[in-house]
Amino acid sequence: MSKSLIEYAYEFVSKHKESVNFKEIWEYVKKEAGLSEEQANAKVGQFFTNMMLDGRFITLGENEWDLRERHVFDKVHIDMRDVYSDVQTSDDDIEEKDEEEEEYNKVFEDESGSEAEEDAEEKDELSEN
Repeated sequence: MSKSLIEYAYEFVSKHKESVNFKEIWEYVKKEAGLSEEQANAKVGQFFTNMMLDGRFITLGENEWDLRERHVFDKVHIDMRDVYSDVQTSDDDIEEKDEEEEEYNKVFEDESGSEAEEDAEEKDELSEN
């Protein structure tokens, strides 16, 4: 059984002491997997996505890739608080959202209740006929 493309990539990056450019990784993978240019062109997007999703790899920017195990957590961890730092909520915003949610739920419950009553009435009418 032959290796997956991502296994070839892992093999290649493991052999290097420093980060490797994606283009170098892809050239190695194409060669080792015996892909034609047409096959390679069809698979490169999925391969890139697989590298992004594979927990063994990290991207260091500038299209440079390395193994996650070689880097300290602080360097490769993305703090989601930084991602959402521009979204600031105050206590007033939270209270307002809670009130809106309660109002929505009340309206939804009222609608659901009236629909349930209508359904029950329809069933009663059908059973009488």
